[in-house]
Amino acid sequence: MADDIRLLTVEISGPVGMLEGAMNASADVPARAIAVLAHPLPTAGGTMHTKALYHAAKGLAGIGCPVLRFNFRGVGRSAGTFDAGAGERDDFIAALNVMTSRYPDVSRVWAGGMSFGAWTAMTAGAVDRRVTSLIGIAAPVTKYDFSPVIEAAKPVFLIHGEFDQIAPLKDVRKFYGRLAEPKELVVIDGADHLFDGKVTEVGEAIVDLLQDYDG
Repeated sequence: MADDIRLLTVEISGPVGMLEGAMNASADVPARAIAVLAHPLPTAGGTMHTKALYHAAKGLAGIGCPVLRFNFRGVGRSAGTFDAGAGERDDFIAALNVMTSRYPDVSRVWAGGMSFGAWTAMTAGAVDRRVTSLIGIAAPVTKYDFSPVIEAAKPVFLIHGEFDQIAPLKDVRKFYGRLAEPKELVVIDGADHLFDGKVTEVGEAIVDLLQDYDG
């Protein structure tokens, strides 16, 4: 685990204007993969500073994976207004462009997010040839269409709360059953949709899932 993690402010040229971002990366450890993480639903208060997402980013950076979080259009200092998903997928691709340009020699590219951000990132990443693996934290599989993720057959890593009130665990297990291998599902005991009181366990789960993964 790298212990020299730096936080860099990043400005992303988005489709409707500047998007604010923050990148966690080790100062000395070469990147073994790169990632972009998208935040929960903006209209419900989701931002790149959502606690569980922050801990996920911290976990990824600690295992040698520089990670970019960013605010969707209309959130924080990001330009634009909420677009119910279509525009936010374009925002995600803009953030992905920043990371692949910054790390052109890194072939492992992970697209992930939390809740609404999981849907946005995973469906965008499913059809982007640069993306090699998908990460879903509290993926709301009963609320949005995740069929592109199933069809893409890319490796998928899911982290879900036992008592998620938005996407019941039983439905996530059904979705998981339709995914191609390789795939992993980590259930955090006693956790709700936002992982209240359990946010550090999200970061720990990220490390457990991906520290030895080479896809």
